[in-house]
Amino acid sequence: MGKLRIPVLLVLFSAAAAIEAFRLTSLSSLNNADIWWHLGSGLWMLQHHALPHTGIFSQASAQPWIAANWAYEWSLAIFYKAFGLAAIPLFLMAFKTVLAVLTFVLAGGMQGRFWAAVALSAVTQFVLGGVQPGPVYLSILFFGIELLLLLQARQRRSVRLLWWLPVLFLVWANVHVQFVYGLAVLFCFVLATALESRMAVAVLPLPKVASIFGVSVIATIVTPYFCRPYAVFLSTTFNSANRYLPDFQALGFRQAQDYLLLLLAMSAFLALGLRQSREAFQIAALAFALGLSFYSQRDIWVVTLVAVAILGEALSNQERTLSADQMRKLRRQWWIAASAAVALALAVFALRVPRGREALLAKVSTSYPVAACDSIRGHRFPQPMFNAYEWGGFLTWYLPEYPVAIDSRTELYGGDIVTEYSKVMNAEVPYTEYSAIADAETIVLPKTANMAVALSSVPRFQVAYSDHMTVVLTRRSTP
Repeated sequence: MGKLRIPVLLVLFSAAAAIEAFRLTSLSSLNNADIWWHLGSGLWMLQHHALPHTGIFSQASAQPWIAANWAYEWSLAIFYKAFGLAAIPLFLMAFKTVLAVLTFVLAGGMQGRFWAAVALSAVTQFVLGGVQPGPVYLSILFFGIELLLLLQARQRRSVRLLWWLPVLFLVWANVHVQFVYGLAVLFCFVLATALESRMAVAVLPLPKVASIFGVSVIATIVTPYFCRPYAVFLSTTFNSANRYLPDFQALGFRQAQDYLLLLLAMSAFLALGLRQSREAFQIAALAFALGLSFYSQRDIWVVTLVAVAILGEALSNQERTLSADQMRKLRRQWWIAASAAVALALAVFALRVPRGREALLAKVSTSYPVAACDSIRGHRFPQPMFNAYEWGGFLTWYLPEYPVAIDSRTELYGGDIVTEYSKVMNAEVPYTEYSAIADAETIVLPKTANMAVALSSVPRFQVAYSDHMTVVLTRRSTP
């Protein structure tokens, strides 16, 4: 069976990335346009050699806004300069490869049952396969690394590994605001250590663990915006308009991934129960992750990784201790497979993903109004423009000369604006009471949207452009 390990690991580490290259889902079937305004923001930074402080690309340009994920956006823009639109599938393929490697290690593949770790890693990739492109990729990876460091520190009874956490949070706080979840789990770790100290069964010294937590908190404010990313996290997580946004809805259990996620969480609790575990940290972390992920489906990665980590440690503890020679052999196999997976992913990317802008724009045009934007630009349709929420991010990148009325930056527009937009688009209030439409000179909407059909029959507007996906309306010059 040992001879199968390298081929199995190669498939495990590279399959998701290879499938992504063939399907190009990162370009043709996104459910939101966040990646585009991240890209537009990064390109703005490169052009102006500065960080934004107001709502660039928006009609709310006078409103304060920060690029809280600036390091991610800046990096994405650099890759875009080097690879063009191919940078987007490249980012996604890299994420899927690293996620496969990380979850295999997190599941105890380097210490315990090889095949169980392979299965857990495969399940994780399937559950998280629908995660959309964006800085959340890096939060998932950093969160997995954090769990690995915390569990290894407890297992080895050494705080030395934990001193990597402030470095981790220093980077994390500059790439994605969900570093707050990492701090929350680290706080659970401190509380668990304090409880164990009080019960005289402490594995790690509480003063050092508390110090590491303090330094980690300080590291999160070492950003160009100081502590303002915390405000962005709070405004996006607890926004009153979230009830209208699909990503913030609870799991609907309409797809296999939802049931598999529930099975993972239940298995983790069962593992703790069968071991009669008194691991306060694992219990607290799993309870926190479960409440978070089942409340909002955008956060399912939190409970997925926590459950895999707990199951991986439970399975490792049941396995006999590997000898030094066996450990070296396993590590060598892991490095060979990981290196081969990276090489294979790069080869598939080079052979499969087109580098030409037009070919990739053709993929983009299956989900976004590329032709309509070309028409708006070519005919110089008048401003201001009103646009669909789901297209706002794309328009900030592809049509930046036309400031958008709304996009997915809810921290910029506020809950009231997003709520008002949702009510108008659902015909709960008349469009004449919504100034963004009533005062618009150009309107860009999906052709199947009820509002597009309704406005097409309103005398004050005329259809200036239409295709199978999009309708563009302009105001008539005469009453």
